[in-house]
Amino acid sequence: MPAAVVARVSRPDWLRNAAGLADLSYWRGTLRPRPVLDWYLGRVEEAVAEAKELCSPDGKLSLIGHSAGGWLARVYMEEFGTSDISLLLTLGTPHLPPPKGVSGVIDQTRGLLYYVEKNCAPAVYTPELRYVCIAGRYIKGARLTGNSITTADEIVAVDTTSEAAEAVMISADNISAPPGPTFRSRFVGQGYKQVCGRADVWGDGVVPEVSAHLEGALNISFDGVYHSPVGSDDEERPWYGSPAILQQWVHHLLS
Repeated sequence: MPAAVVARVSRPDWLRNAAGLADLSYWRGTLRPRPVLDWYLGRVEEAVAEAKELCSPDGKLSLIGHSAGGWLARVYMEEFGTSDISLLLTLGTPHLPPPKGVSGVIDQTRGLLYYVEKNCAPAVYTPELRYVCIAGRYIKGARLTGNSITTADEIVAVDTTSEAAEAVMISADNISAPPGPTFRSRFVGQGYKQVCGRADVWGDGVVPEVSAHLEGALNISFDGVYHSPVGSDDEERPWYGSPAILQQWVHHLLS
């Protein structure tokens, strides 16, 4: 059975990124991964070294990245090489920067994803290095136009490390489905718009499907899959790591 090693990163660690506020590139939207993310790349390097000790001398490693961890893994591969890696599998990762010039859209990564797009190797699925990008289709967003149907919907903020604002929408039981876009779909759509420039797309509630796929990779979409374990439910609102969903992609690690 393959061994698993998790990079030692906790939520408070992400506060280290506040150092980027002192960089003029942050305010210009041209931020680069280093040195702001050196601490994170160091944690991944430590995890990779630990995993290599558990492997056979000629063994290869699989990297799994959830949400921003997916594109950060691409930065790691660009900086540290891929000689020990045979697979990058991403789960709900916003791989692509938002299009420029779209009204109301601000790059949440302050230039980091533009850097990744320009400087990181493109995804090319080969026997030596496989790229597998998994997206969720939990809810379709809607544009913020016209009258929204709020009914009994509530917004509950959720703490998250993803680049997009995440929320769990809890709705009271409705007797019948509303005839048009709900407040919920409009709210989620505004999050999608910040990531891909469009609101009326499918996604996992945080990351649009179109952003979670990479040209050249093996791209997979799972219906009904939510972005985060926070606010998820293995039965009603499964996320990428829920047992039933895990069984649908874990074979990529074993092949």
